Amino acid sequence: MKVLVIDNEPNLRTAIKALLNAFCPEIKSIEEADGVQTGLQKVKVFQPDVVLLDVEMDDGSGFDLMKQVINPGFQLIFITAHNKYAIEAFQFSAIDYLLKPVDPDALQKSMQKAAMNIRNSNLQQQVEILLQQLSGIQNHDRKIVLKDIENTYFIKVADILYCEAEGTYTKFYFSNSDPILVSKNLKEYETILEPLGFLRTHHSFLANPGKVKMYDKTDGGALILEGGHSIPVSQRKKDFVMQVLEKK
Repeated sequence: MKVLVIDNEPNLRTAIKALLNAFCPEIKSIEEADGVQTGLQKVKVFQPDVVLLDVEMDDGSGFDLMKQVINPGFQLIFITAHNKYAIEAFQFSAIDYLLKPVDPDALQKSMQKAAMNIRNSNLQQQVEILLQQLSGIQNHDRKIVLKDIENTYFIKVADILYCEAEGTYTKFYFSNSDPILVSKNLKEYETILEPLGFLRTHHSFLANPGKVKMYDKTDGGALILEGGHSIPVSQRKKDFVMQVLEKK
């Protein structure tokens, strides 16, 4: 496996290379670049399997670099200082990222995931969703990337009916397609979708209020969504849920 590290900080590049050599024996070759232009040249010549890409560099951003890569044939891991908006965008696009300073365990896990997904051909679409999120695209047009064991799905957020917790997994439900089971917990998706208006109605359910048809007071209370789907509303959440829905 060939890895390219693109970062404008020489000390960080050196540290990451040392960590890769120490913890990732499957790597056969590591190259480095210090910015957008040198990074683009290295991508073309070196043809890496995995790119570790800094978000902020002297001659532009990692996003600027990715806009210029057509049909990327590598796995991508962004490296970023803590930035809530950028991290939210990574979560929407399901593109991996590492926070500075880079933790050795996190780096090792990211490289293991990259190695398993080495033949994934969806990166360009994932980058498009990342850039849409960063551009502040309107809520009803936003897409989210969901992955199950076999496939990668590009879903309009507005098409989600609700999400249900299944242990450490989350199942997404839609009006006109089969559910998708994703190996992330509901709390992670609450963090992503709550700013778009989604409601945690119960410890196991997260609802799209735009899909709610009525509130059923029987059996402790439930929301009836499009397609006749019913999800519970906990007593603790009831007042808040009703307050939000009455404003719709």
